[in-house]
Amino acid sequence: CYERFGFQKEAVQEVYHTWLPKHLTSPMVPADQANPIPFCKQHFTGKELVYATQVINSGLDSAANFTMQCAAKIQELIGGDSERVIMVPSGTAALEMAALLCELQPGDEVILPSYTFSSTANCFVLRGVVPVFVDVKFADLNIDETLIEAAITEKTKAICCVHYAGIPCEMDTICEIAKRHNLFVIEDAAQGFLSTYKGRQLGTIGDFGCYSFHYTKNIICGEGGALSINRNRKMAGRAMVLWEKGTNRYDFMMGKIDKYHWIDLGSSYVPNELSCAVLWAQLEHVNDISARRRANFAVYMDGLQDIAAKGIMRIPVIPSDCQSNAHIFFMLFPTRDIRDHYSKELKRRGIAAFSHYVALHSAPAGIKYGRWVGDMHVTDEVQHTLLRLPVWVGMTAQEVQSVLDAVREIATSPDTPVAVNN
Repeated sequence: CYERFGFQKEAVQEVYHTWLPKHLTSPMVPADQANPIPFCKQHFTGKELVYATQVINSGLDSAANFTMQCAAKIQELIGGDSERVIMVPSGTAALEMAALLCELQPGDEVILPSYTFSSTANCFVLRGVVPVFVDVKFADLNIDETLIEAAITEKTKAICCVHYAGIPCEMDTICEIAKRHNLFVIEDAAQGFLSTYKGRQLGTIGDFGCYSFHYTKNIICGEGGALSINRNRKMAGRAMVLWEKGTNRYDFMMGKIDKYHWIDLGSSYVPNELSCAVLWAQLEHVNDISARRRANFAVYMDGLQDIAAKGIMRIPVIPSDCQSNAHIFFMLFPTRDIRDHYSKELKRRGIAAFSHYVALHSAPAGIKYGRWVGDMHVTDEVQHTLLRLPVWVGMTAQEVQSVLDAVREIATSPDTPVAVNN
């Protein structure tokens, strides 16, 4: 229907948008560029349509075979700390369920980074909770764990850490702080599915893990997500009630009761079975998809180490005892002008590269609903100096090398501006 208003579908544009005006999509790459490299291109395994057709032929049931198969497979992949995995319509829905399960009340506070997507804060604001923003670290753009304790008040009820780019937060320290102050830990692992921290899967270390399978993620189903409830059987049981609109319908479907009732808060968190059918086709090939993405990421990491060592840019720092899922490869430049130059030059070569979030603490809703503690200088700088490179599964070795060569060429060009040290 958007086409009636002059929009066209464009899957390679800004991460959180599918439909954009034609005037924004047409200048993505020069007209004479024969083989442009988009920022994001969806990878399909070949069985998505087969499984989706099975769902249609079965009558479009909800919470059916594919939904349950995906939950079981994800729980198998992430390991024994997960008491239960629940499939949900989106990563946003997973965060909203976690907020409900924490029984947060109006006026409570939750500590989170400012450099994240709005969903991370919205799930709490919807409950009347105040998001308290703290700064991130240059190395990985994750919440600075050394700043958390100073932000804790008698109203603080939880810490929500975001595993940016699939790089793990410093979870031992975060969990120790939470234990001392009797706080929940919610892992926003929307970008962190199958990344590990000291051998443990992200999303299973805190009390809750929230995953996304949005079409821009590593494993995709268009829109979809999952919630992992960890080490708490009672909470896992209540989650099924919230999932089914506040009723005990799940027990009814399992044959445990002869009729179901409204017994608690809840909402429509059951995902579309079609989405789970698509996701199942992806999960069947999860190891191959993950390996191919990590291989692309490694080319950039290895090929830009010497450039980063000269101070021309920063690249991700992944602790030796952690493994990233290679969701995002980012570069940080000394100034906005330098970042914009790289973006322009990459675009001229037919390569799409993008910035990312606008800081939440200075956004209109962040000012209205939240507050921040301490100096936010890293977040303030990063939102203007970050650039992400294409790293999608399906890029050929030649395409990955072309991106790397282009970045190196720009870095060594005499026309590229450099930072002036005062």
